Amino acid sequence: MNGPEILISFAPELGIFVPHERRGGPTTAVTDGASTLGHVVESLGVPLTEAGALVVDGREVAAAHVPAAGETVTVHAVTRPQPVPGAPLRFLLDVHLGTLARRLRLLGVDTAYESTDIGDPALATRSAAERRVLLSRDRGLLRRRELWAGAYVYSDRPDDQLRDVLGRFAPELRPWTRCGACNGTLRPATKEEVTDRLEGGTRGTYDVFAQCEACARVYWRGAHHDRLDGIVERAMAEFGGPYAAAAAPSDSNA
Repeated sequence: MNGPEILISFAPELGIFVPHERRGGPTTAVTDGASTLGHVVESLGVPLTEAGALVVDGREVAAAHVPAAGETVTVHAVTRPQPVPGAPLRFLLDVHLGTLARRLRLLGVDTAYESTDIGDPALATRSAAERRVLLSRDRGLLRRRELWAGAYVYSDRPDDQLRDVLGRFAPELRPWTRCGACNGTLRPATKEEVTDRLEGGTRGTYDVFAQCEACARVYWRGAHHDRLDGIVERAMAEFGGPYAAAAAPSDSNA
């Protein structure tokens, strides 16, 4: 860019995206006199999915605002919890977030997940077609124009990732209601209904089952239940209200 100069500063939460010399206070940025403020912000490293209010000389403006020489711009972080207007809150996760996808499903959050790399254009297109918030650690993917909505996942640790998403979007939590494998809805099932899908040891040990209405996978309260129930209990305590340890099924025959 080679044109009007502006002063721009970024909220501390956005420091991860900008060069060190742009952190901590206003710095000069040269624009081309035609690009929008949204384009300028992204060219400086911050995906617009992570930018909250854009304030120019004390007034909030849209991302389509074209900066003029001498303007002072402040880029705020998104508000939390962040509203997602116009659609039920649903997520789409890229190939690198499989553990986060399973934990969101464990909590009953509608979460689509691509277990193979289908490419950035296809992910962004699916986000738009299904009106899902795309979660990713790929900054380039979050800049795609066809994206309906998106959010950067700030940590590479699943525990922190889950807290980040729950704190940012405040989805309704309905533990033990979704299939961890396919995101389908679980229903209670009798042993007689699922007996042909059980190993002998499981058939003789457990009596409470659930089955996915989409993929027919069977769940029961098995060896992993205490660990999963701990994840649910912590999430509910911080983000979802009171929770009593469940006797809900948690292991499958996969």
